[in-house]
Amino acid sequence: MCAYMAPFLDARQDMVVVKIPKLGKEAAAKAIKEWGQPKSKITHLVFCTTSSADYQLTKLLGLRPSIKRLIMHQQGCFVDRTILSLAKDLAENNADARVLVVCSKITAVTFSGPSDTYLDSLVGQALFGDGATAVIVGADPNVSVELPLFQLVSAAQTIMSDFDGAIDGHLREVGLIFHLLKDVPGLISKNIEKSLKEAFAPIRISDWNSLFWISHPDIVSSFSTDL
Repeated sequence: MCAYMAPFLDARQDMVVVKIPKLGKEAAAKAIKEWGQPKSKITHLVFCTTSSADYQLTKLLGLRPSIKRLIMHQQGCFVDRTILSLAKDLAENNADARVLVVCSKITAVTFSGPSDTYLDSLVGQALFGDGATAVIVGADPNVSVELPLFQLVSAAQTIMSDFDGAIDGHLREVGLIFHLLKDVPGLISKNIEKSLKEAFAPIRISDWNSLFWISHPDIVSSFSTDL
């Protein structure tokens, strides 16, 4: 590993997967102690590590060098909820803010030949492809020059207690490998109503058939039956 340009990505990843969260925990614990408030009052978590794509995109678009940048890595299927929620908070809490949200993914990092042992690797290759999307999020629009398409009312997420190991992804020398349990749709179906109640109770909606759904294709049949 100490040799220049030596191919030891697996060994390095084995270390950083464990060490980065622990190192972050040490810094966070000190900050929370100095803050002096209970951890239950923390409402947002933004975790950062080495990045560069935001820098390159800023140059490609010719944006202001002083633009406030934030990048999020390896968010998987819930990246849209995460990044839109963050954009909503930034827009609502910074006067005249307009947040450019960009999601760009190329599946080359996950592409590989099939495996007789790990058939779940074929799922992602069958479902996903290369693509990008972008949106500008703001609050208090100037309707004389801006034409809002949607209103983002709320965004929420939760961690299911029985979901450990259900979806795993790790960056190795062969690329990004991930494993899926066949029970993933059932696990989501079993937990989704609790999340729906928490999300829609503030706006007094409890009839799930009255909603317009846009859902991940693999779980529709499972949770539509349970709900």
